[in-house]
Amino acid sequence: MDAVAPIPQSAGQATLGEVIVEARRLLERAGIETAEQEAFWIVEHVLHLPLHNVVIDRDRLLSSSELLAARGLIERRVGREPLQYILGTQEFCGLEFDVNPAVLIPRPETELLVEYVAQRISVDRQATIVDVCTGSGCIAVAIARMRPHARVIATDLSSPSLDIARQNASRHAVGERIIWLEGDLLEPLAEQELDGQVDVIVSNPPYILESDWATLQAEVRLFEPRGALVAGPEGTELHERLLQEATRYLSPGGALIMEIGAGQARAMRRIVDQIPGYRFHRLVYDEAGLERVVIVERVGI
Repeated sequence: MDAVAPIPQSAGQATLGEVIVEARRLLERAGIETAEQEAFWIVEHVLHLPLHNVVIDRDRLLSSSELLAARGLIERRVGREPLQYILGTQEFCGLEFDVNPAVLIPRPETELLVEYVAQRISVDRQATIVDVCTGSGCIAVAIARMRPHARVIATDLSSPSLDIARQNASRHAVGERIIWLEGDLLEPLAEQELDGQVDVIVSNPPYILESDWATLQAEVRLFEPRGALVAGPEGTELHERLLQEATRYLSPGGALIMEIGAGQARAMRRIVDQIPGYRFHRLVYDEAGLERVVIVERVGI
């Protein structure tokens, strides 16, 4: 590790390069594995500069306000606040989504849900798709963008989450094509006259075991919404409830596509076998080889 002096504390006494070096050192000391890259991203965000300018303008002297802003963001990251909350955005399915502590940060593996919804619903099909536990709205928005003829409905128990989701939908020009409903799982569909008419229900529900909460990395445990992560003692409580509630709404041959945690596939198969009207269609693994998505089909009635 390079030996560096601290960022000078007097106003206007640090160059861009000095701030990056000091930021990297502090982030490394805090245990951030991608310290160097994150140092560049933070400075890029503060200065509103393209990354290549941050690289080549290392001798630029920062103003006192720029230096103060950079220090503030670096301090937040040293405290293990997720970089996505600090910068306010996260990429998902090639789109940028606004995020804050009211919503779960979208993960790359969750893109599998969108992929398998798209496989079942052709581009020109006028299908009805429901996204449950929508959070930031990333799944609903991505699907609405990919399937312009589909009717998309998104539900969430959290009003602040729905505010962010609506904001993201407007950002990507699909705000008028998604119906947002506040409530627990599929409860908000009760007044929508959708019995037997939904083609796909997709969800990334909470699936972390209560006993695992204390073992999660600090970024998750200290900053992300616990209610969007922890399901209960088994981790599959929400999946089971979704299966039970979805029987009313799924059309014959319709699918329930859900993200699961590693090691939960066997329990999911057992749950599906115990609830009449379903067949276990497919288990999908993510790039790390972990169980990630289950696809369950409604048996024709």
